[in-house]
Amino acid sequence: MNIIHYDSHFNANEWTVIVSFVVGMLVVLVLPKRFPKKIFAIYLLCGVFFGFFFDHTLSVLPVSFYDLNDSSKVELIDFLSHVMYATYSYIFFYLYDCLKIKPRFSLVYILPWAFISIGLEKVFSLLGVFHYLHGYNIFYSFVIYLVVLSLWVAFYHVIEAYGERKY
Repeated sequence: MNIIHYDSHFNANEWTVIVSFVVGMLVVLVLPKRFPKKIFAIYLLCGVFFGFFFDHTLSVLPVSFYDLNDSSKVELIDFLSHVMYATYSYIFFYLYDCLKIKPRFSLVYILPWAFISIGLEKVFSLLGVFHYLHGYNIFYSFVIYLVVLSLWVAFYHVIEAYGERKY
């Protein structure tokens, strides 16, 4: 069993979350506007919602497969780590739209994003953002990323079909 040594200092894990959030937001703000404001906000919120949902589903009792940052308690930096997923989701939707991916080629788009997600999660775990518990490992996350990214593609097509309709 791995023993997790938490720290209580402001160090690599906090800086990783802050830098990821700031760089991600700069990228989102620099990208040319592609969506109406409402849809822009929805695409940002997708990342926050799914990050929050899965982090709190998998990291709280009774399962508690991993902890975020410096302890198993919720801290302010944990909230920012959920918000940093917003830029990730927006860039996913932005590139999907820019590249005009046809639905039958969505898997070709989803797979590289799943591998990028795993790579980022691995770096984040090495920097102390994630601490795996009870036999959880990064390969379980790969399946979660495949599901989430597939849902995002389906959601994108729903938004494209019905997003601007007025009832």
